Amino acid sequence: MKTKLSEAIESLKKGDIIVYPTDTQFAFGADIFNNDSIKKIFKIKNRSYNNPLPIAVEKYDDIKKYAYENKYVEKICNHFLPGKLTIILYKKNNISDILTSGNSKIAIRIPNNEIALELLRIFGPLTITSANVHGKKPEDRIINIYSQFKENIGCYLDYKILKNDPSTIIDLTYKKPLIIREGSISLNEILAVI
Repeated sequence: MKTKLSEAIESLKKGDIIVYPTDTQFAFGADIFNNDSIKKIFKIKNRSYNNPLPIAVEKYDDIKKYAYENKYVEKICNHFLPGKLTIILYKKNNISDILTSGNSKIAIRIPNNEIALELLRIFGPLTITSANVHGKKPEDRIINIYSQFKENIGCYLDYKILKNDPSTIIDLTYKKPLIIREGSISLNEILAVI
C-alpha cells in the first residue's frame, strides 16, 4: 500500500479523495476548490452537510489568502503552528459555502507532519478531517482505513501508527478567543501566549 506523493497529487487533480497523515490522525484530503470532491467527503464520512469541514494549509501566509486576520492570529500562529491547533476565522469569498456549510467562518490548520506539509506545498490547501465514518473512532493504521473505504479513495499515503489526540479548536472571531474543543494544546497554554 506504499504510494508516492506524486500519486496522491494526481489523484487530487482528478478530483479523488486521498488519505494522508497529519500530526494528529489520518485525514481525508480533497481539493478545497472542487465542490464535487468536497461533496464526496461528506458522503464517504456519512457527515451532515450542516457540519463544516476544516482545511489545511502549508504556512501562515496561506491563512491570509482564505481568512481575515485579527489581533490574535499572528501571535497564536507564530507560537503554535505548525502544530495541533485549529483556528476559526471569518472566511474570504474564495472559500466555498459547501465547505463551510454556509457559515461565514472557516477552520484552518497547519499540521506539523512532513508528508502533509510537502503535499500542501506542492498541491495547495486540502480538507483535513479524520479518515473515518462520522461519529466512529478514527483508525490509527492505514490498513484499517483501507479495509473500510477501499477503492472509494483515490490514494492512501501510508505512515506510522497515529494515536495522537485531536487538535485543539479555538474560535478567534470573538473579542476573547473561545475554545471549541480542547485537545493537545490546553486553554492555559493559549492564554499564556495572548
